[in-house]
Amino acid sequence: MAQAQDKTSTVNVKLLLIGNSSVGKSSLLLRFSDEQWLPEDEASATIGVDFRVHKMEVKGKKVKLSIWDTAGQERFRTITSSYYRGAQGIILVYDVANRESFDALPRWYSELETYVSPSVVKIIVGNKVDKEFSRQVSHSEGQHFAERMNSLFFEASAKTSIGVREAFQEVVEKILDTPELWAPLGHKARGVSVGGSGADSMPGSINLSRTESAGDADSGGCAC
Repeated sequence: MAQAQDKTSTVNVKLLLIGNSSVGKSSLLLRFSDEQWLPEDEASATIGVDFRVHKMEVKGKKVKLSIWDTAGQERFRTITSSYYRGAQGIILVYDVANRESFDALPRWYSELETYVSPSVVKIIVGNKVDKEFSRQVSHSEGQHFAERMNSLFFEASAKTSIGVREAFQEVVEKILDTPELWAPLGHKARGVSVGGSGADSMPGSINLSRTESAGDADSGGCAC
C-alpha cells in the first residue's frame, strides 16, 4: 500500500534563485516556467521576492517546484534572507559576460553557510552564453569553481533556452537522490516534504499540498 502511495504522491521541492542583480535570474525562471523571454530593455528588476510554481516528473516521481526568485540588490538582503528557510536547492546565477557577478559568488556562498544546511543541493549557472562574443568568464573557470564548492555546474541562456531546463532538471534529480531533504523519517510513505507546513512557518515555507486541491495557480505569481 505504501509503495502505491509513493508512486502517486507529489514531492514538494523548494528552490531559491540567488545572485547579483541583472544576471538574469528572473529571465531563467520565466524561460523555465513559461517558456518565454523578455528582452533586457523590457525586463524590470525584481523587487523583494517573486514566486512561481512548476510541475514536472523526474525519475518517475511527480514533483511540484516552488521557485523563489530573489532580488540581487543589497538593499533587499534583509528581506530575502528569511526565504532561505526550507529550501532544498539553491541556484546561484552569474553572467558569463560580467566578471563582477562571478567574483561575487564567494560572498553568496558565505551567506549560504549562514542560512542553509550543508546537505542542501547547490548549482552554479553561468547565464547569457548567447553573449559569447563578450564572455569574461570561461566555461572551465566556472566549472572549476563549482567543483571547489562541491556544487553542480551548468551554462545556460535564458534568451535561447540553451541549458535552462537541463539545469533545473539536474538540481531536482540531485535533490531526489538526497532523501533526507524531502522525505523526513516517518513521513516517507506519505510523501511529505521538508518546508511544507508547520505552525512556525516562515516566508517561503508554504504547504503546497494544501493549495493543490483548491486549484492553485500553476503559473505562479508574485509573493512579495
